[in-house]
Amino acid sequence: MVGAEGPKESEAGEMSNTPELRRMVVGVDGSDSSRYALEWSANQAVQRGLGVRIVTAVWPLVAEGPFSDVVHAGESSSSSAREQDARALLDYARDWVLRIFPELDVEEKLAAARPAEALLEEAAKPETAAVVIGSRGLGGLATAFVGSVGVELAARCPVPLVVLPKKHESAHGARGRIIVGVDGSEPSRRALEFGFRQAHAVGAELVAVCAWQPMAAFASAMGPVPPEAFDDGAIEAAARRTAEEELREPSAQYPDVIVDVRAVRAHPVVALLEEATPADLIVVGSRGRGGFTGLLLGSVSQSILHGAHGPVAIVH
Repeated sequence: MVGAEGPKESEAGEMSNTPELRRMVVGVDGSDSSRYALEWSANQAVQRGLGVRIVTAVWPLVAEGPFSDVVHAGESSSSSAREQDARALLDYARDWVLRIFPELDVEEKLAAARPAEALLEEAAKPETAAVVIGSRGLGGLATAFVGSVGVELAARCPVPLVVLPKKHESAHGARGRIIVGVDGSEPSRRALEFGFRQAHAVGAELVAVCAWQPMAAFASAMGPVPPEAFDDGAIEAAARRTAEEELREPSAQYPDVIVDVRAVRAHPVVALLEEATPADLIVVGSRGRGGFTGLLLGSVSQSILHGAHGPVAIVH
């Protein structure tokens, strides 16, 4: 459902002045995780008036070191077979998604590159609105967030990166909320802007979560602190003020979006995961202040991505 009021995507920075249709780019490898990513991308594209580009990658085997002769000997035939399998996968994925969304504009892309490079190249194109991947797969693109592929994408992707879990309920027809982590940092503001655009486009409620923890938990490491710092009520009020201040501008820009502010006494990971359902989209900045610092490079990001039962969007 698209809201009746509020700016169009082009006015919100989600669209550009290029004549080419904006697209969701989704990486597939034949796994359930990438199938969920494809379905979610298609559902979003239909609601937002976008197209979809389905991407898979076939890249050369490593041909250096003591096994280089063996690799070179079998590379030609194996590369040809992998390419045929990849093209068959793309055709199947296209036909499958068009059976569900026959009105969707779908493109296919077979890249001769590493998975991360293939998706980053697509992400850099002006028509790309977001990149969507599965969190688990059979190898290749859908190994995201298990190893270096996901870390590289998270660190370098210039557009929002959305990750779908291995086990995800059908996205078709599901109407979830947008759960955004708010901490007052610049990446958090950009995550909030993306969350509002998304909520406006699909007619969803936005839940702004600002987590706080009792100062007593950190006192031994901080040294002497004033007594008022131990007032949980004051800390909670400050967290709520932070969230409300950050919400003021996007709320004015998108007056049709219903907003719920939650100041939660918990670790940020716990606060976000407990708030979200499998139908909700969790949106976080790539880095933040306080609890979100180092997101995607440490335990906070891994906990959210491994613990979420629905999609997670990372915004730089």
